[in-house]
Amino acid sequence: MKKLLILVVMTMFTVSLFAEEGVLIDFSTLKADININSDTPNQNRQTLMDYGHVAGGSFTAQQKSLMMTSLAIENWEVTLNASARSVNNVTLSFTRESASKEFGTVMGVRILFPVESWNSSATIKPPFEIPAYEVSTVSEDGTIQATGSSATAKSRFESQGPGTPAFGVIKNVGVIREVATRVYGLNFPHGLYLTLIDGTGTEKEIFMGNLRYDGWGELRWRNPAYLTEIRNRDIRIVPLYPFNTPFIKFGGFRVERNPSAVGDIGGDFVTYFKDVSVIYDLAVLDTDRDIDDEATWNIIQTREEARKVWEMERFGQNQVLRYLETQRQASEAPFGDPSRSQQ
Repeated sequence: MKKLLILVVMTMFTVSLFAEEGVLIDFSTLKADININSDTPNQNRQTLMDYGHVAGGSFTAQQKSLMMTSLAIENWEVTLNASARSVNNVTLSFTRESASKEFGTVMGVRILFPVESWNSSATIKPPFEIPAYEVSTVSEDGTIQATGSSATAKSRFESQGPGTPAFGVIKNVGVIREVATRVYGLNFPHGLYLTLIDGTGTEKEIFMGNLRYDGWGELRWRNPAYLTEIRNRDIRIVPLYPFNTPFIKFGGFRVERNPSAVGDIGGDFVTYFKDVSVIYDLAVLDTDRDIDDEATWNIIQTREEARKVWEMERFGQNQVLRYLETQRQASEAPFGDPSRSQQ
């Protein structure tokens, strides 16, 4: 009996020892705090990205200097599904920096749903897919400087340690046990979904719950397939090197309106987001190995540097297309605007 008790205690200790809790993304850290081609702060310095180097040779140096964006709250996109995507609804669905007495700056979202009784939804996504291998620093003037290898250093979108800000990436993630998000409810019956993206690019959408409550609340999802008993798990031995360390990154939210729900109304919907946290098992344990495999072969560094280039090219191409669209957009004042009398 005594031996059995010791075994149970050791098993419980093992489960708790290797489970980690981390903040995936904290919207209070995404306030605009740097001026990029603007007289007022319009970008977030820590998450600033320069896509001018993938724009091609047909752009001038001045044009390329304008090709910068970040995860600043007001850069996030609100995209309505097809049945809700009228011109007016799209125009009046957007994100804003919002002041919270409890948390400081948070991300506010306004969505204009149709007033008609049909299913509609809106996704809230970052302006670009958050990169997992962006190893660099950003100076006070917005200059981005690469630092170290993406195989050995942390991405600047990761938390750099306990208590430090998180911008959408967590590395070394095994099985996810729980996900939680702090979101402000205003008694709407709408459902909230959260999207995670893993290292293979696979997106997983999780239903967090509905927003039928008043004030700040924490919506939680517990993995129904998570096994706490070690002896019940499918334990496998897998090669350690040179395989990548698994990671997850934040893909966005989706708000779904269900017109059949009691108390549902169409039209304007408003909510606010503070952060997203995850409890997960470690994928790989840090051990004191006799040989530094990566120092000998550089396999992971070569592979992850190639993936970083691929991430940047895909991100840059999309941003260049948006830049071209802004250049084509009409800039004249509307007919009847008082400023036209001075032209």
